[in-house]
Order: sequence, then structure tokens, then C-alpha cells
Amino acid sequence: MLLEFRVCNFCSIRDRQALSFVASSDRAMARTNLMATGLKSPSHAVRVAVVYGPNASGKSTLLRALNYARAVVAESATVIQPGQTYNVRPFRLDASCAEQPTEFELSFMVDGVRHQYSFAMTAQRIVREALLVYRSVKPTRLFERRLKDDGETYGFEFSSYLTGPRKLWQESTRANALFLSTAAQLNSDVLNPVFRSIVRDIIFLPAGAMFDPDTTTAMLATVEGRTAIRDFLSAADVGITDVQVVSRKGIRSEVSVRPDGAAQVNHQEGEHLVPVFEHKSGSGTALFELHEESGGTQRLYGMAAAVLAVLRDGRALIVDELDTSMHTLLVRRLVSMFHDPELNKAGAQLIFSTHDTTLLDYTLFRRDQIWFTEKGADHATRVYPLTDFSPRKNEAWEKGYLSGRYGAVPFFEDWPRTLERIPPVETRARQRRTDPTTA
Repeated sequence: MLLEFRVCNFCSIRDRQALSFVASSDRAMARTNLMATGLKSPSHAVRVAVVYGPNASGKSTLLRALNYARAVVAESATVIQPGQTYNVRPFRLDASCAEQPTEFELSFMVDGVRHQYSFAMTAQRIVREALLVYRSVKPTRLFERRLKDDGETYGFEFSSYLTGPRKLWQESTRANALFLSTAAQLNSDVLNPVFRSIVRDIIFLPAGAMFDPDTTTAMLATVEGRTAIRDFLSAADVGITDVQVVSRKGIRSEVSVRPDGAAQVNHQEGEHLVPVFEHKSGSGTALFELHEESGGTQRLYGMAAAVLAVLRDGRALIVDELDTSMHTLLVRRLVSMFHDPELNKAGAQLIFSTHDTTLLDYTLFRRDQIWFTEKGADHATRVYPLTDFSPRKNEAWEKGYLSGRYGAVPFFEDWPRTLERIPPVETRARQRRTDPTTA
């Protein structure tokens, strides 16, 4: 369960910005939209958070920063090689930021206990790293690692609660690797659950991307999997009454990356599984393959396995531009799945960005679930919640947002006068002739 994420000096984010999933004291829709943390404070967290803002305001940057932090934890001790640098990009419109590290901080729950993990990094090395555990009101600093003034060696501090061969873990941690990741790879019983919670429980889908449909198709091979996928698609009301899987002979193309970094396409001939969807109407029944379904249905089908796994295991799904190729009502339906306490028993979370202002609805979200991003004159991203404006519970949030009351909207100037001097250009429409014998 995510409680808060903080980041600074990452791409368009210069100053420290926070995205919080901690619920306010408001009890509106508490049964559906909130989940208990088991703590006295914070007592509840939101199940869904949505981020709005104009193009190039930093919505994607904020979500990518969360995934970047997860990726560094996942790969620093294994994938990253000695001496290899990171592609981390500090804020570039302030010269002083180039020499400063990029910082990340995650607050989350592990086995009913609040943890706070942070690290700072440059392209060449990890600068500092710390893990706090809140077993009581006062946190315990499980470990802390800091780069010394010489710029080469590190100082470590450990709590007695961190048991195990700490000296071995310390000596095995490279300058460009995280201590958390290294100790977890060396089977630390204390740090392994923390490592897994960050790496396994955060799933990111970038804008325009689709989950591999083969993952969902593989679930159709079992009765339980087929039932889950069928019910998921039926609940989304995309007109599918049943789904089956058939084996087809054909050629499958797979893209792999060679050691030199070049892409290589491999073609394999053989049998592979293909999903087939049943649609019914008053006049009859028809079967369709995936490529014959709408773009929104294809994206929803590709997401099905991940969404079901997230709901089953209580993970966090982060989706940039969730509404891409998906109808407003379909997005609402997906949000309602996370808000359903009977369906979302494990405490899964959904965090997404969107331009769909019709979702700014007090019957769907609480005020503490809505966030905005905008850039000021310094071109630095600012992240802030709707609650900063203390809107009324039944206020027309969409109207207020589009009128600029909450900021985070584009402001347009008049078209430049130079457009009036554009010379006429002859354009020709290109038409593609359809041959009825091959259509």
C-alpha cells in the first residue's frame, strides 16, 4: 500500500514535490474509496488517485519518476554493472541543479508496518540512502548510508534491528548500487520484504503502451483464468458475452535485443494461442478475433491480466493517460472496480493521469483523490491537490477546473499575425482505392 511519494530534481520537477495517498479526515465515500491502514495515523489511504494538468505540465514526469525509483531499486545491484552510469536527468533550466542529486522518497506499508525509504543519486553514484521503520510513533532508522566529503567513500549507520552479515552487505555495495538492493540480493531476511514491496507491488504502464495480450491469453488456458477474464470483460460492458482460446498455426515475430544493443526480430513458426470473443444480439451470435475488436477493447484485454493480478495481490497500478482509446464510461467502470471493497479485498491501488474532465465528479471521487500539475514562469513542475482550494463536496469540479479556478489548465494567446502571411499551398487529398474483391 502506497502512502506517499516525493521527488525532486528529476526532469521538469525541480523542487521537492509530493503525491500523497493518505486520506483526509473527510468520511465521504469512506467505505468504497478508502482502505484502512491498520495504523492510528494515517488511519486510511485512498484506493485511487487521478492527476490532471495541461500538456507538458509534468503529469507523465511525476508518474515516470515513481517508476524510475522502482526500477533503480530493482536493477541497481544486478542489471547495472560496475562503473556504468544512469540516465537520470536533473532539472535543466537551472544551472545549479546540474550539480545536485536527484532525490526519491517512498512511504508504504509492509506487513502492516509503515516504512519510509529514500535515496539520492547522480548519474555516477548513489549519494545517500536511508530506511525508516515506524513500529511506534517514533521511527527506527534501520540503516543510513551517506557519501563522505572525499566524494569516494561512504559512511554507514545500522540499527540493531537489522540483523545479518551487515559488514558483507556493506562491502558488497558498489558506488552505483543501492544498499537495499544489494542486501536483498544477498538474502537479507529483514530487507527482502521491503525490496519486494517496492519492486513487485508497483506496476507502471506508460502513455500509449499496451500490456502484452499474450499474458492475458495465457490465463484462458485454465477454467479459473477464463472465467476471470470473461467476467472482467463482461463487467466492463464492451459487448463480449464469452471468450475462448483456440490454437492456430502461424508465424510469431518476437523482438529481442542483441548484446551490442541492436534489435533483432525472430520469426518462429508453430502453434500459438489466439483469443476468440463471442458477441450476441437479438439476431444471432458471432465470433471475433482480437484484431477485429475496437482499440479500447484491445487495450482493456491487454490490461486484464495485470488488473486482475493487481486486484488479487493488492498491488499499485500506475497508468499514464488511462483514457487513451477508452471511453469515459469504460474508465469509470475500471475505477469502480478498485472502489469496490468486495472486488478489491487486498487493498489494490490505481494511480493514473488523464485529460478526461468528465471524471471530475464528486459521485466518483473524493476531493483528496484529485491532483494537478502545472508549470510556472520558471518552467518547473508543481504538484498540488484539489483540497488546497477547499471546494464544496457537491461543487461542479469539472466546471471549476475548465474555468481555471484550480489552475493546471493551458492558457492560449491569439494566433500570431505571421499566420496571415502564409502563402497559399495546394493540397491534394490522398485516397486509397478499395478493391471489393480483396476487401
